[in-house]
Amino acid sequence: MPKASIFTPVLIAGCTILMISFAIRASFGVFQIPVATEFGWPRADFSMAIAIQNLAWGIGQPVFSAFGERFGDRKTIIIGALLYSLGLVLSAYAITPGQHQALAILVGFGIAGTGFGIILPLIGRASSPERRSLTLGIGSAIGSAGQVLGPPAAEILLQSFPWQTVFLIFAGVILLTLLALPILKPPAKTSTHTEPSEPMLTVLNRALRDPSYMLIFLGFFSCGYQLGFITAHFPAFITEVCGPIDPGGMLAGMGIGTTSALGAAAIAVIGVANIGGSVLSGWLGGHFPKKYLLAAIYTGRTLASAIFILLPMTPTSVLVYSAVMGALWLATVPLTSGLVAQIYGVRYMGTLYGFVFLSHQIGSFLGVWLGGRMYDLNGDYTLVWWIGVGVGAFSAIVHLPIRERQMVAQPA
Repeated sequence: MPKASIFTPVLIAGCTILMISFAIRASFGVFQIPVATEFGWPRADFSMAIAIQNLAWGIGQPVFSAFGERFGDRKTIIIGALLYSLGLVLSAYAITPGQHQALAILVGFGIAGTGFGIILPLIGRASSPERRSLTLGIGSAIGSAGQVLGPPAAEILLQSFPWQTVFLIFAGVILLTLLALPILKPPAKTSTHTEPSEPMLTVLNRALRDPSYMLIFLGFFSCGYQLGFITAHFPAFITEVCGPIDPGGMLAGMGIGTTSALGAAAIAVIGVANIGGSVLSGWLGGHFPKKYLLAAIYTGRTLASAIFILLPMTPTSVLVYSAVMGALWLATVPLTSGLVAQIYGVRYMGTLYGFVFLSHQIGSFLGVWLGGRMYDLNGDYTLVWWIGVGVGAFSAIVHLPIRERQMVAQPA
């Protein structure tokens, strides 16, 4: 009897939602200069809005995950999409840093309700154990392909519309995620035969007392720091420090004629490379210990970033670094979420991964905020880059002692 296709309705619908949500989220760095220029704000003001958005995303993730496991994933996604859209609409009319920063909370909660923390556990619960790591990798890859579309789309729209209008357009686009709900069929509950039925708080308490869970929590911090900083500040960084683009060169022939366009293209290159990296990571996670793969990924990020900032900055080095970093970009996500499912089961995977993801978003908050703060103080991002190198090395080390074994329920 032939095997069923790995591309189930749950995977297809989940990837669609992730792609739209991630496309918009990944584009916010492109708005950094237009917004700051219009209002004459320091770089840190708009950076703080993005930082608060990331922190709200992290705080909201375990809440939305627990809500989804209690009341259903579809309701969670509807609430998330509505909050996301409302936050973007109101942000289009915000004229002070405080208004942008307050509304960033709505956007962050919206991302929590439509992003990886909700969709990946749903995909994981719908997958067989032998396919789970690969399907999580596919979900991460196809979903984050929105990063290929979002920043260039924002850059193109900004050539014809003010940034406020682009925010309104994106507010309408995020509501398109609701069209995927009819095919987001609840997965069959296959796990209940092998996993004991326990209260959520019992499982969560056991995980919080497990050193391996805390190591996973700490290790995910640097992923958020690095991704948050690069997503929010890389386009502006490239615009200001990269050498001129040869008007008769290959990049100009590809439509990349300015450093601003190069910044958007770099984020897109990260997204393209991430597709292959996430799928490969998911496949490898089904065949090799996930903790060693995670340590290798963080080591690769650390070395790539150190070499990039030590070498002369050119359009070529930007694109090469983007490709390397992209291959390692969300390769951590299927492995980290898969590790949580492997050790603690899929029954409350969303909530357990949600708390781990909070660490990721605390790191993201610091990466985005420090980027703006250090730029305003020093006029460059050098110190923030080196902090990213340091925390990457830290994550590579802390994953090594993790015990990859299934934690069984304690007797009553």
